[in-house]
Parts: sequence; C-alpha cells; structure tokens
Amino acid sequence: MEKASRRQFLLISASGVIGSAIFGMAGCYSKPPYFQRMPVDQEAMAGEKIKLGLASYTFRNFNLDDTITMTKRLGLKWICFKSFHLPLESTEEQIKATANKVQEAGLDLYACGVVYMKSEAEVEQAFDYARAAGMRMIIGAPNHDLLELVNKKVQEYNIQLAIHNHGPGDEIYPSPQSVYEKIKDLDTRIGLCIDIGHTTRYGLNPIEDTEKYADRLLDVHIKDVSAASAEGNTIEMGRGVIDIPGYLKTLLKINYQGVTSFEFEKDEKDPLPGVAESVGYVRGVLDTL
Repeated sequence: MEKASRRQFLLISASGVIGSAIFGMAGCYSKPPYFQRMPVDQEAMAGEKIKLGLASYTFRNFNLDDTITMTKRLGLKWICFKSFHLPLESTEEQIKATANKVQEAGLDLYACGVVYMKSEAEVEQAFDYARAAGMRMIIGAPNHDLLELVNKKVQEYNIQLAIHNHGPGDEIYPSPQSVYEKIKDLDTRIGLCIDIGHTTRYGLNPIEDTEKYADRLLDVHIKDVSAASAEGNTIEMGRGVIDIPGYLKTLLKINYQGVTSFEFEKDEKDPLPGVAESVGYVRGVLDTL
C-alpha cells in the first residue's frame, strides 16, 4: 500500500477512537465536568502494546484541573508534569497534595520534565521534588559539569534520569548521540529520553537512533514534524515526515518497556483536537501491528 493511502486508511480506522474526543470539543474547556463524566477504560489501557502517556507541556496554557481532565479524555494513563502544572518551587506539602490529586484521578504521575539543571542547587531541587511527588523518573537536561552529582543523586534516590535531546539550536544535548556519549559510563538509571521530532529536525533517523541506543532508552517523546530540518514544526501524527508506523514497530522490536508520551507543541491555545487526532492515529497504527 502506498504511503498516502496507508495514512488515509489509518486515519479512517482511528476515527472511532478519536471521534468521542472531538465530539463537543468546542465546549471542552468551559465545561470540564462533561469530560469527567466519561469513564476511562483502565483495563483496556493496561493491555496496550505500548504505554502511551502525555507530556503535560502539551497543555501548558491550561491549569492543573483542565490538564487532568483532558488527559483522561484522551484515554491516556501516564503523565509527565512540566512545572506549569506543579511548580518546582512548591513546598513538599503542596507537591504531595497535587500528586495525590493526580492519583485519585486515575493517572500515573510517573515523571517530571523537562527539568533544566544549571547549578547544584537545581539538581538537589529536582530530585527532592520528584521524590516528594513519588515520581520514578526525571526528564532532564543537566549541564555536563553536573553529571557526576546527578549520578550520585540517582544512586541515592533510586530515581531514573532520562536526558532529553532538543535538536537544532541546543548546544548541550542536540541529538541522542550527544546524550549517550556523556552518560554511557554512568549509572544505568541515567539514560535517554529520545524526542523523535527534534531528532528528525536535526537530520537524523529516530528509528536508527532508537535501535542504536536501546540499552539506555528510558523515555520517548513522540510527535510528527513538517520537515526533517530545523524549520520543521510539530504537526498532527501521520501528516508529517516521520515514519510513525516504522517507529512504533521499532519500539516493539526492542521490547521497549518505558512510556511513550505525546508532546504536541502545535496550537498551544487549542491543542486537544490535534492531540486527539494523534492519539487516534497511533492507536490505529498499533492495531495493525
């Protein structure tokens, strides 16, 4: 089947998945209770071939309650909090209260990030924050000179650190290789969060890099982009240049056990339709694998 027709098929097959998420979309932000009435099928999510989650940066212009509501509406269980939804400066009591709220909503607050660490104090803060929230992972970008301290903290706290690559313009960790070269001799709980969009924008093949660094792959940010260059922008899955079916096959091939989180950077004031389309597309692809 040709690429275009395959994408059309998958988008159509996924329409049943995303249709309920799009229905009533115009009123979703003003009427969150409507979405809260829709139950989440936890058993179905537990049987997914790949753990699908959300990087809350997607909903950076929305408050905590709306972010929880929309994540559940998408049928996603795992969530990684950006500081918009739980500030790093929060007290331990505030952190625990928010984490309990997320848990009571039926979501797994497995990680935070991306957390930038430019000083020893920021490393200390990040690990204390994650521990207080009961998170198992930090998606981070520590300065190179702080990696020795990070290594000690990972061992002390038993919290994983997945370093995120940011593509063109990032002088610290532009590519998965730039991460791997710095962490390959450190504790194995320090690994990679491969952002397949930024990897593609850097001119690399995310499928090849995922296979190459599979032994240290801890987290994935999944998205599609409009071009394999610095000018590429996030776009709904299946509409861009990334081979999403091929990438999902690769995750299954390497027996990836981590979370694959949607990070949708487009339409920041109205992201839910695009995320819903992307989630439906991915689930449609997974149904064919």
